[in-house]
Amino acid sequence: MMKDSALFTDFYSLTMAQGYWKNNRKERVFFEMFFRYQPFDGGYSIFAGLGTLLERLTAFSFSAEDITYLESLRTFEDGFIDFLKTFRFKGNLFAMDEGTVVFPYEPLLRVEGSLIECQIIEGLLLNIINFQTLIATKTCRIWLASGKGQIMEFGLRRAQGFDGAMSASRAAYIGGATGTSNTFAGKTFGIPVMGTMAHSWIMSFDSEEEAFDAYASLYPFKSIFLIDTYNTLKSGLLNAIKSGKKLYVQGKNFGVRLDSGDIQYLSTEVRKRLDSEGLNKAYITVSNDLDEYIIETLVKDKAPVNSWGVGTHLVTGAGASAFTGVYKLAAIQTTAEPVSVMKVSDNPEKTTNPGIKQVWRVRDKSGAAVADVLSMDSDDDALKQGQSYCFWHHSTDYRHFLHTIEGSAEPLLKKRIDCGALIGKHPSLANIKAYVAENLDSFDATYKRLLNPHMYKVSITEKLRNLKLELIQKHSGNAED
Repeated sequence: MMKDSALFTDFYSLTMAQGYWKNNRKERVFFEMFFRYQPFDGGYSIFAGLGTLLERLTAFSFSAEDITYLESLRTFEDGFIDFLKTFRFKGNLFAMDEGTVVFPYEPLLRVEGSLIECQIIEGLLLNIINFQTLIATKTCRIWLASGKGQIMEFGLRRAQGFDGAMSASRAAYIGGATGTSNTFAGKTFGIPVMGTMAHSWIMSFDSEEEAFDAYASLYPFKSIFLIDTYNTLKSGLLNAIKSGKKLYVQGKNFGVRLDSGDIQYLSTEVRKRLDSEGLNKAYITVSNDLDEYIIETLVKDKAPVNSWGVGTHLVTGAGASAFTGVYKLAAIQTTAEPVSVMKVSDNPEKTTNPGIKQVWRVRDKSGAAVADVLSMDSDDDALKQGQSYCFWHHSTDYRHFLHTIEGSAEPLLKKRIDCGALIGKHPSLANIKAYVAENLDSFDATYKRLLNPHMYKVSITEKLRNLKLELIQKHSGNAED
């Protein structure tokens, strides 16, 4: 299947779309994507996948082969099939900057268009944003746990299929990885490619020293010797030192990699021996089922590790099977003014926020993020510097706080697609990666810690709260779980 095929949607989106077409439903609608809770029991997420979505959405269409397949299902009328032959997304899309630090219940994206087109693109949108945001967030946690060290993404062979590997490499780079072992991802996305050697390289030679020497002769400026094939300290390290000294004489450096055993003990012993041999610049990289918790412990215990190779737990988002992004209808426009709608539930956390909204990041005088606030997307509900406000909890309960905006209030949702056409050029992955680091620095460390992070405030304005209470009252007695 071609990656831009509009068949990449849930079947019910097409059956509903035929119903809309059959009943001449031409109203304009407004959908939003948000998520309900942070993955990994964390305090933040990193919004990722927007560049991929924009690229695919503007090319999203049904090929002749797609149409033939749909006809074979004997579910769709000829008139609707003819409609799909020329289908393109012609609506608008608003989104936060890719790489933004994000929180539950705030819209990451808003889609405006016909009911049919907004319904058909749901699966594509959620698939791309949910997965890449999950992996970017996981990588960021690992990167911060390492003390913002060098993270090498080594997950190609453990990723969930071809696209899983490619998407994971892209998202991991955004989230803080220095490079990837995935050569095709390197070519496709411009990510630095990295790698050392496998145990099979060493086992194919008569001795470790011969294997290391052969590798060093090929890659004298990029030699990292894998030292745990036989015995890390009694064999691998000794042979790496012999080969490494030959490089040192030539004015070149080298590294060693640990891929098994007690990383804390072994890295300490390896560092001692390297230093005692005068190889102070030789570096140590480690791998072997690492995650953010293991890395944080090793860093706190001052393990002398220079770089980290992380694969399985990174590209699979270990600890969270999926990101919880959902796509919900917020408003319908049949006349001049859109009408706000919402899902009402007996569970307050599943009751959505109605209407067409903007998200504001409120900062103090120092530039530190204080809260994110959802408002109506209108001039009379826009937040302004120097003004005082009462901000309410997004679930419309009694919790609220008074705040005077002494720093700034930045609107986060910006138009990315206008009537089906891209606006401007999407930033490079390197720029998005740099933006993540800059964005993170504006949040207090308590929001970023791995265990029991402080929960960042996501609030709504009084105007939005009043609208929500009005609609809840209107639909009272009809609430569902």
